[in-house]
Order: sequence, then structure tokens, then C-alpha cells
Amino acid sequence: AKVGEGLFAQGVGCLVVGTHHLSAMAPEKKSRSKDVISREYTINLHKALHGITFKKRAPKAVSYVKKFAQKMMKTDDVRIDVKLNKAIWSKGIRNVPDRVRVKISRKANDDEDAKDELYSFVTVADVPNGIFHGLGTKVVEE
Repeated sequence: AKVGEGLFAQGVGCLVVGTHHLSAMAPEKKSRSKDVISREYTINLHKALHGITFKKRAPKAVSYVKKFAQKMMKTDDVRIDVKLNKAIWSKGIRNVPDRVRVKISRKANDDEDAKDELYSFVTVADVPNGIFHGLGTKVVEE
């Protein structure tokens, strides 16, 4: 029998259940979580603050934005811009805006003794006509 002939070359008697054997041979890809990038998101604070005590709503909203940025950008170090903090607190501690449009930038940490090489910077993004519908997530070119 020649090479490439036989039952296995024709696909008879060969059952491939998964592609786990192919992953060992695939070339290593660069991790996307290490790239410096900026994205715009709409965060629904109304959903996050449902049932939260009035006097804790704005502080919980700020911590929710931080948690959201950690999850999306895969960085532990998250910094909130003063303008975003003011936007969240704009209607007081109880009446937090239902939604907020944010721009999250993953940046390189310049501090040498920092434990993380990247950090996320979250700032408020402008919303055209105050309508959030249909905006979705956008990658921002800087």
C-alpha cells in the first residue's frame, strides 16, 4: 500500500470527536488582553441598582462601573475619571442616571514598581441627543 491510501485516507473507520488534538499543534497566539485598546460601552446602572438602599446607590454605581471595566478589559487596576464620577453623582446620591455611556481605555502602566503592567481608565463618553438606543459597543481609534 502506498502512503495516503487505505481506509484512513478515505475517511472510513476514522472518527474525530473533537479538535483537541489540533490545539497542541496550533501556533501560539498573542493574548488580546495585553493589547492597548479603547472601547465605548453603555452601562445599564438601573439594572445594577435595583433594590439598593437610597443612600448607597451612587457609591454602588461607581463600584459597579469599576467591576464592569475589570470584567471587560481583564485588568485589576481600574481608574475612574472625575467627569464620570460627577456624571454618576449629578442627580444626587439617590437618583443615579439609568444609563451611562463610558469609554474604557486599557493603558500601559508607566510606574515601575506597579504590580500590574496594564490599567483601565474609565471616562464618560458623549451620547448623541441623549439617546442610548442602538449605540452598542464600539472600538475607539485614538
